[in-house]
Amino acid sequence: MGKPWLVNMGLKVTPYAIKWHVPFTKSIIRNTIFQQFVGGETLEETTKVADKLEEYKVQVILDYGVEGIEGEDNFDHAKEEFKKVIAYAATQANIPFMSIKVTGFARFSLLEKIDSAMNSATGTLMKRYLNAIESLDATEKEEWHRVRLRMVQLCEEAAAKNVGVLVDAEETWIQDPVDALTILMMDTFNKNKVVVFNTLQLYRHDRLQFLKDSYEAAVERNFILGAKLVRGAYMDKERNRAATMNYPSPIQPNKEASDRDYNLALEFSIDHIDHISVIVASHNEYSNLYATQLLDKKGLPHSHPHMHFSQLYGMSDNITFNLAKSGCSVSKYLPFGPIKDVVPYLMRRAQENSSVAGQTGRELALIKKEMARRGI
Repeated sequence: MGKPWLVNMGLKVTPYAIKWHVPFTKSIIRNTIFQQFVGGETLEETTKVADKLEEYKVQVILDYGVEGIEGEDNFDHAKEEFKKVIAYAATQANIPFMSIKVTGFARFSLLEKIDSAMNSATGTLMKRYLNAIESLDATEKEEWHRVRLRMVQLCEEAAAKNVGVLVDAEETWIQDPVDALTILMMDTFNKNKVVVFNTLQLYRHDRLQFLKDSYEAAVERNFILGAKLVRGAYMDKERNRAATMNYPSPIQPNKEASDRDYNLALEFSIDHIDHISVIVASHNEYSNLYATQLLDKKGLPHSHPHMHFSQLYGMSDNITFNLAKSGCSVSKYLPFGPIKDVVPYLMRRAQENSSVAGQTGRELALIKKEMARRGI
């Protein structure tokens, strides 16, 4: 990943190599990037990783890494796999959360159509959502009903087994129905405890205001807002699409603006920690430190029940293990699944780490520095 030309070639070739069953492709992926960022191909294979993390008081967010599939049978299969993850997590004290992607059990083009209708309407998120659903034809309404039912069944299962459900963010052109569906689930399941969390990508210039709007909805409807704060994972794709289709980019103008909004979101969440349960899902050293400083300023424990920290498996171990050592509730986001299903996830990890300035490059530099200090 320290060789950008190799990563760029891999980003272009790997999806086709998997699709066309090119010999040795899976073996190469399994022994390199898969091993670095993924817990295994099955739930059972992740156990060894989870057990090792538990030794250092690091918890796990389990993620069945399916996305971008199509077909009702595949959607139902993904739902059943998500339910298996919930059932497994419920038996493990070290696994308080699991993660889902709505694109794992909903047709992308249907989400895109609903999002487009929502963007053409005015009013609150929920008003635009209801209007968009009404604009669907009978077949599409029935299809969306099945999507919503899958989501309800997953949240019911998680609530019964006391496992948190983190709903991953998607591309901006399908995000609005995901947001609306997630808030509907919070309104049902987050009354007395936090079961459902939405993911807010703060590299979008509208997400700080969305956090505040979501908080107002939570207060009005008397539920606890679950908010996982990330910077984001689709920046190049978002900018390229905006340029190609000639609409304003949803992405912040620069990194400084993303950092500013992220830290303001932390401030807002901790200022309203009674109504917001926040997951600081960040690889930024300062943002994690700042969150602990905000807790200290309010006299709140680092292990506050509405406060959790998380980093991706295979990245920023220096942050994760230091947070755990200081008494914070912290986890690794641990994907698993067949290699062919997790390729989109792996491609994003490779892309964001494909230079010395990437997270993996910085961590490797820290490890080499420490080895040199120890004379290893």
